[in-house]
Amino acid sequence: MSSTSYRLGAALRKTLWQAVPTVVGIVILNFLLLQMLPGDAVDVIAAESGSATQETMAQLRAHFGLDVSMPQQLWNYLSNLLHFDLGNSPRHNMPVTTLIGTRIGNTLLLMITALGLAFVLGVLLGLIMAVRVGRWPDRILSVLSLLLYSTPSFWLGLMAIVLFSVKLGWFPTGGNITIGAGLSGWAYLLDVVRHLTLPALAMAGFYVAIFSRLTRSAMLEVSRQDYVRTAWAKGVGPVAVNLRHILRNALIPVTTVAGLHFGTLLGGAVVIEVVFSWPGLGRLALESVLSRDYSVLMGILFLSSLLVVFVNMLTDVLHAWLDPRIQPR
Repeated sequence: MSSTSYRLGAALRKTLWQAVPTVVGIVILNFLLLQMLPGDAVDVIAAESGSATQETMAQLRAHFGLDVSMPQQLWNYLSNLLHFDLGNSPRHNMPVTTLIGTRIGNTLLLMITALGLAFVLGVLLGLIMAVRVGRWPDRILSVLSLLLYSTPSFWLGLMAIVLFSVKLGWFPTGGNITIGAGLSGWAYLLDVVRHLTLPALAMAGFYVAIFSRLTRSAMLEVSRQDYVRTAWAKGVGPVAVNLRHILRNALIPVTTVAGLHFGTLLGGAVVIEVVFSWPGLGRLALESVLSRDYSVLMGILFLSSLLVVFVNMLTDVLHAWLDPRIQPR
């Protein structure tokens, strides 16, 4: 086994051992916090029906397992998780896994597209600013990144709808597909891309500013290292020095921040999905809070914690690949 494979395997094993207790702790903490909230889904169902009695409410609570003590509910939930069962939704009267399965693809598509755009654009802008430091491209891009950093994503999304959807008519105002169009193949793919463009750009704007500023500062710091000066002295070309020696090592703090901001990106998806009527987990989480459907909310929080832990595992493995000096402990 090569040294690179050994380091990647060691980093993966270390993060796996840390992930299991982290996820269990998150599940228990989320359960206890949600138990502290007043009311449940049966109260909302009874209020909407207008004719529910105490007997029917008691029957509904017994049917959904809400009439037992809190420790018993926690034990039942953890036992069901071992069998990959997230319970049933009192509000939608269907399994939580089925409900989440209909939404998670849209959220992952939006998040991965937004994070990919932010990372590529941020690193590219940071590279240009670092290479042209102190000159007019650096000053203009620095002002642009400051504007993006100080602009809330929901306001950026609303202004994008007004300009590109209402005024110019280039993109749809919301949704993920054109309802009733019956598209397939390339026409369907292009339709999804048209619906995805504005929410992905609105969500990526804040992170483009972070990644570009971080790439700029990391590249300027790395460029002062001895091995970079040695590369210049050996006559290595500027493209090779900037890309192979400086940018590769400068990506370590950028990927660390990208992994840490994945959870923040997931939280920001709630706002963007509401603004653009995007049918994802964010809107489902908001609907679950309003209807006191805590089983669905617990399922979304559990799945979100798994996604964040998985992305941080990938970040640790990427660090081990980028810098051979990093040894997992």
